[in-house]
Amino acid sequence: MVVIVATILALLATALQPFQEQNIRIEKMQYILNSAHIENNVENAESLYDQHVVMEYVIDEQGNIVETYSADNTDVSERGFDINLKEQMTQFDKTSAAHFPVFVIAKGSDTLYSLPVRGKGLWGPIWGYIALKNDFNTIEGAVFDHKGETPGLGAEINTRPFQDQFIGKEIFDENGEFVSVAIVKGGVANSKIPEIHGVDAISGGTITSNGTSDMIRDGLNYYLPFISKQQSHE
Repeated sequence: MVVIVATILALLATALQPFQEQNIRIEKMQYILNSAHIENNVENAESLYDQHVVMEYVIDEQGNIVETYSADNTDVSERGFDINLKEQMTQFDKTSAAHFPVFVIAKGSDTLYSLPVRGKGLWGPIWGYIALKNDFNTIEGAVFDHKGETPGLGAEINTRPFQDQFIGKEIFDENGEFVSVAIVKGGVANSKIPEIHGVDAISGGTITSNGTSDMIRDGLNYYLPFISKQQSHE
C-alpha cells in the first residue's frame, strides 16, 4: 500500500510540475510589472509583460550588456528572465564573475529599469524588484515579498502602504554618491537621514526592516557599474 501511494504521489507531482513552473513564471512577471505600477492579474500578466517589458538585458559584473532579449531578438544564449539571482549572487561572492538581469519597461512615454534584489529576513529569504526612472536615480516603484516573515509585522513588506513609501526616493546623493534608501526604525522624520533617502520601518518588524534595507543596498550594489555606464551616456 505504501508503495502504491508513493507511486501515485510521484506521478501527480510529475503531472503538476508544468503547472507549478508556469505559476512561478506568472508570479515573476507580476512582480516586475508591479514594480512599475502596471496593474495586472494572473490572467493578463503574461500579455502585459510582453507588451511593456520591451527588453531583457543580461549584464556582467562590470556593467556591460552581454545579451539583449526582445520580441525582435529571441536568439540569445542567455535570457534575463531565466537568470537565477540567488545563484548569480553566490557566484559573484566567490569569483566576482556573474550575470544579472535588467528588465526594460515601457510605460507610456517613460522608460523604466526594474532590478531584482534578494536578501534575508527574520525567518527566511526575502526578495523584490526596484524600478528606476531613466535617470537611474529616482525610484518609480518597488515591490517586495517573503517566504515566512511574521504576519502583521515583518510580513508587511509585501503591502502597498510600505512599498509606496519608496516612490520618488533617490539612491544617489547630491554629490552623486550611492547611498541607497534606508529603512529607518522610529521613522525618517526622527533621524538624520534625508527624507529623499529613507522610509519608515515596520513597527515591530525591526529585523525584517533591517534585512530589507540591507537587501536593497547590497542588491543595487551589483548594478552600480551598469548604472554608472548608463548615466554617462545621458
